[in-house]
Amino acid sequence: MGSKKVILRIAVASVILSLGIPFAASPQETGVAASAVKSASSAVRTFTPTASTGSKTVQAGSSVKSTSSLPTTVPLVPLVDLKIKNPSSGQEVAFSVQLLLLLTALSLAPSILILLTSFLRISIVLDFMKRALSLQQVPPSQVLMGIALFLTVFIMWPTFETVYNDSLKPLSDGKISVSQAYTAAEKPFRIFMYNQMKTKPDNIRLFMSMRGLPKPNTLADVPTYVLIPAFILNELTVAFKIGILLYIPFIIIDMVVSSILMSMGMIMLPPVMISMPFKLILFVLVDGWGLLTQQLVRSFF
Repeated sequence: MGSKKVILRIAVASVILSLGIPFAASPQETGVAASAVKSASSAVRTFTPTASTGSKTVQAGSSVKSTSSLPTTVPLVPLVDLKIKNPSSGQEVAFSVQLLLLLTALSLAPSILILLTSFLRISIVLDFMKRALSLQQVPPSQVLMGIALFLTVFIMWPTFETVYNDSLKPLSDGKISVSQAYTAAEKPFRIFMYNQMKTKPDNIRLFMSMRGLPKPNTLADVPTYVLIPAFILNELTVAFKIGILLYIPFIIIDMVVSSILMSMGMIMLPPVMISMPFKLILFVLVDGWGLLTQQLVRSFF
């Protein structure tokens, strides 16, 4: 019993010493506990763990291949390293500014695509066409936006090609500066926007008068910040005019169907349910999608 008490006191003393808690004990117990803790810690340091791999047991201290070594097969995706450092020359500063301008242009690309191209007119006309046919979910809005996007690429391809040849390619080759590339990229878009308003420049005149600018003699006298809102208003006006013309035949069908239902006493029957099939039949018989696409493309030239 005495030996068991000594062993129990040694265990309690080792735990208290490891936790750093002071305790009151006799000098003999303190010496015995300290020697026990010292021997236990030396045993832990001298203990060598083993790692079991399958049927073999390998000591951790033995020479084994490290798991942090490079793999024998190189991965398909290389490692990407990102380093931030201060510029050491003016050329690096200029490159950082060019990169910032490029990211700004990419963030503004959707707005440029929607407002400075033919996308605005085409998307509005297609939405008018869908509403005139009394269609709710067919075709989906994503499909209409996709059609408008590829029609925009088809119409604006000469402009995009001119911008690439005169601005982007020389800038990537280092032949022109950023300001020269901006001027070269701006010119084709200005010509395209002005061609849509040259027969009726009322919107240009409106914005020039609101800014208090003198009457321009040539296109070069019209600032870009005046030309862009004038072009947007012109596109909205033209798109709404086309939408009115699209609505006329389908409104006539709705009126005829409504009058027939009223004369038959079918007041509770919605006229849209009866008129929509007739609208679709008329639209398909006259090849509506082909005519609409052809007239939309021709309206820009």
